[in-house]
Amino acid sequence: MMTPHDNQAGRRVAQLRRYMEDHGISAFIFPSTDPHCGEYVPRHWETRKWISGFDGSAGTAVVTLTDAALWTDSRYFLAAEEQLAGTPFRLMRERIPGTPDITEWLAQVLPAGSRVGIDAWVNTIALRRSLAQGLAAHGLQLVAAGDPAAALWTDRPPIPDSPVEVHPLSCAGEPASHKLARLRARLGEMGAGAMLVGQLDEVAWLTNLRGCDVHCCPVAVGYVLVTPQEAVLYISPRKTDARVQDYLHSQGISTRPYTALAADLSGLVASSILLDPDRCNSQVADCLPPGCRIVEALSPIATFKAVKNEAEQEGFRRAMLRDGVAMARFLHWLVPAVEAGGQTELSVSARLEQLRSEQPLYRGLSFDTIAGYGPHGAIVHYEPTPESDAPLQARGLLLLDSGAQYTDGTTDITRTIALGPLTPQECADYTLVLKGHIRLAMVRFPAGSSGTQLDVLARYAMWQQGINYLHGTGHGVGSCLNVHEGPHQIRMNYMPAPLLAGMTVTNEPGIYRAGLHGVRIENTMLITRFMEGEYGEFLQLEPLTLCPIDKKPILTDMMQPDEIAYLNAYHARVYDALSPLLDEAERAWLREATSPLSKD
Repeated sequence: MMTPHDNQAGRRVAQLRRYMEDHGISAFIFPSTDPHCGEYVPRHWETRKWISGFDGSAGTAVVTLTDAALWTDSRYFLAAEEQLAGTPFRLMRERIPGTPDITEWLAQVLPAGSRVGIDAWVNTIALRRSLAQGLAAHGLQLVAAGDPAAALWTDRPPIPDSPVEVHPLSCAGEPASHKLARLRARLGEMGAGAMLVGQLDEVAWLTNLRGCDVHCCPVAVGYVLVTPQEAVLYISPRKTDARVQDYLHSQGISTRPYTALAADLSGLVASSILLDPDRCNSQVADCLPPGCRIVEALSPIATFKAVKNEAEQEGFRRAMLRDGVAMARFLHWLVPAVEAGGQTELSVSARLEQLRSEQPLYRGLSFDTIAGYGPHGAIVHYEPTPESDAPLQARGLLLLDSGAQYTDGTTDITRTIALGPLTPQECADYTLVLKGHIRLAMVRFPAGSSGTQLDVLARYAMWQQGINYLHGTGHGVGSCLNVHEGPHQIRMNYMPAPLLAGMTVTNEPGIYRAGLHGVRIENTMLITRFMEGEYGEFLQLEPLTLCPIDKKPILTDMMQPDEIAYLNAYHARVYDALSPLLDEAERAWLREATSPLSKD
């Protein structure tokens, strides 16, 4: 039986097909992106969710005049299957043998010569180029066909226009005017006469502005066009009051309405402009005048932003200290509360959010809390809902991945907590993950190494048991910005971006047993200098996160002496930092939670 939700999807697809017929197109592709090509999308641009009903963070919907399909990855197979049931969409399981890609499928269901539409504002230059080439190989044509949702989505949320605020210089550490000077110098070295900054976290970093336009991310919708003579912020006039305007003027930044970008680009006098083909929407390229050459390159802001200055580093340390207090109070409360009964994944998530909100400079969560009990812990990106909310029992493991936005820093931490008796496999998996976490945390490495060169350290112990995990081991963390930040990562597949002193990076190996349990242990680390010698500069990882790692599941006979020594030193650091800020009962709990571990 079809639900009202399913009927809505069917009606929307029927309306879309009439739109497609009117515009002479045989198919339309809806990605999960927005004009700013970021990981996180304001509701106004959630057109894939609107047309299909599927609300996962990753996926692409395609509608033809007679068929419809949705592609997503393994994280969302079960959820997508449920949400698409009774709708016009069939589920396409990405990277599963026999699943065609989008161009292959369209070639199967469309006659040669058919026109396939996209909205150029929400498809990157690189993706549009790839789609066009793939479709052309099958005799199909890709066309920019506007945004059907503009005409059909009657209750569409507006583009956010909440006010922005000036990020304190004490936290930013560098005036926007200095950042612009650095950027202009780098653009000159790259042979680019201008640059359009479109990713929202890069706009926020460059201007030292913060907003609330994207869930869990303190960013605001806008662009910055940088030329040698000026910097123009394209933003809704409702977002900047007189104080913000005065501030921007003092930094050499003028403002224009957000909607004026296309017309201004068409009149750009620069002979060349830097656009990142993987991070810039293709409509921008369409707007440029014929004489403007595109320099395709990675945004230099990504590396500028990733290397934290002294003020940002100290801000992280302060934020992590306050976050550690909230985490310690939560962990002190958790197991007795579970033993008393009545706790669920959602209730403990709410309790942790409440404790964080009591800390100074708290702005909100940095991502929706992942609280996975038992089998739910094996779902890497699981988030509890009222329908899935599992009651917690005084046994097994709770995987809790959470974080917060503070004015002076962003936190990201995972702890896997024993709620009571554990199985031998739970303890063995936990110990393997801990060994991987510690081995990576202890590394010292030549400056300029990539994260891929370090990734094996986190996986080595589990590889010896024939175990692996499919997600990355580490990502950068923004400074009161997005919790996921590049360009560097630590992961198996090759990531060429070098690891540099001043970067933050997470350390989060895991093991996941479908239907049983999941284990992940994560600290946010700061890359610092270790030494300079005959063989050049070497770097190391300083743990910023301050929170006990549960000792109860550890099988000490699997641990090496240096691994135990590292854990004990980390716990001593945690106790020294947090204990003065806790009450007597919390301090007593922390003393036990951080007491030395031995192999006896």
